[in-house]
Amino acid sequence: MLCLVGDLGAGKTTFVQGLCQGLGAPERATSPSFTLVHEYQGRLLLYHLDLYRLAGDLTEIGLDDILGGEAAVAVEWAGKLPEKLWGESLEISFDFDDSHRSLRRLTMRAKGRRGRRLLKQIGGTIGDNPSH
Repeated sequence: MLCLVGDLGAGKTTFVQGLCQGLGAPERATSPSFTLVHEYQGRLLLYHLDLYRLAGDLTEIGLDDILGGEAAVAVEWAGKLPEKLWGESLEISFDFDDSHRSLRRLTMRAKGRRGRRLLKQIGGTIGDNPSH
């Protein structure tokens, strides 16, 4: 699971668009703010969740089924997920560069064995230090 964290307009949905393109999904990813979940089929099924407007129980969107499967999962506003669900994930924080608002800085942190494997595959640093 990719836990995407950052302010409005920081680039989380744009990141997912690139992810869909890399997976070969034929459709362009859009923000699932009102539907909460979009599915994109490429070489791998990708669930794209946006929890920004979520005000209820996560079971309503079938989160157990989504996280329990073999699909890739990208969660915008992942801070709304209970911490216990972050166990095997890669957290990607999107921040604006202080010197130039249009530039972004991504920080990745591995959580659990699966998260460390994802970070290693990307080429990041494993351990307590974030990868930039």
